[in-house]
Amino acid sequence: MTGADGTSAGPGPFRRPASLDQVRASQVPGGLDPAARAQAAHLTAHALLGRGHEADITPEEVGRLVRLVETEGLDTLAALWADSAGDSLPGALWRLYVLREWIRRAPREVADRYALGSRRAEVDDVVAGLPHPPSPDEVAALADAVLTGAVTADLDVALDRAAAFYRVVGTGAALDADLHELPHGDEAETATRRASNLVRTSQELQLAARRARAGTLR
Repeated sequence: MTGADGTSAGPGPFRRPASLDQVRASQVPGGLDPAARAQAAHLTAHALLGRGHEADITPEEVGRLVRLVETEGLDTLAALWADSAGDSLPGALWRLYVLREWIRRAPREVADRYALGSRRAEVDDVVAGLPHPPSPDEVAALADAVLTGAVTADLDVALDRAAAFYRVVGTGAALDADLHELPHGDEAETATRRASNLVRTSQELQLAARRARAGTLR
């Protein structure tokens, strides 16, 4: 890439937000105990944001932070962050990375549910900021933009957008189940639970956004 002075600058070595070897240790029986795991979760989350806000970070490094699941694996991050409360910093970041990974794996499904949900959740649709109806590529781009904003710019704004997106998709998932008139049973119960989980995640991220604005997100 070209620097501000017009000279060419390489991407430079990627600095991990913290030692992920410690994260992997927690996946092995007898690994990190709950207290150490919680401490590691907060340390890595704060280190990730700290690196993202450093003045010398390159676009290549930002991209690697956004694609952390692809390079380190979802299980690695899950072992560290998945048990964190949704209104904590590691818990909020975990939900952002899960959202991006879900979109990466099922872009058409997510886009379709978003399009359906946007008919009911109009305010959240505006906050999320997607065209109508969104294409799978546009939904994927939103996930990248949200994570980029979270690690480099205004965390509260990124969390608000993610919360709005989760609520719209959750609304769409509920409507999708109604439209298909699923019979009572395991399939209907699973669809209802999935929609409820999405809405609950939205609520957790909204609280995390408020705490980020107040400077109390830890």
